[in-house]
Amino acid sequence: MKARRVVNLVRGLQANEALAILKFAPQAASEPVFKVVQSAVANARVLADRDGVAFDEGDLIISEAFVDEGPTMKRFQPRAQGRAFQIKKRTSHITVVVATPEKEEAR
Repeated sequence: MKARRVVNLVRGLQANEALAILKFAPQAASEPVFKVVQSAVANARVLADRDGVAFDEGDLIISEAFVDEGPTMKRFQPRAQGRAFQIKKRTSHITVVVATPEKEEAR
């Protein structure tokens, strides 16, 4: 799964626009990235409700988005003549930060 290519597509875009792009992107990694962006927008909504701040989903932009290497699961597949072949199932950590344009300018 090549998640970095997908994250590079949406970095710096508005959250609604990024969700629309990810919904129709053909890459396999677009579904997990879509869910992460959706979760980041929902978290922003909850924080705004908790703090009593007016919230408009259209104002959110993806200020940071990156993919780091996660843990590797090591599995073994039996091979001929009693040998074992190691299979590495790689995982990744996807991080997305959304912010309003005012907070982005302050950074």
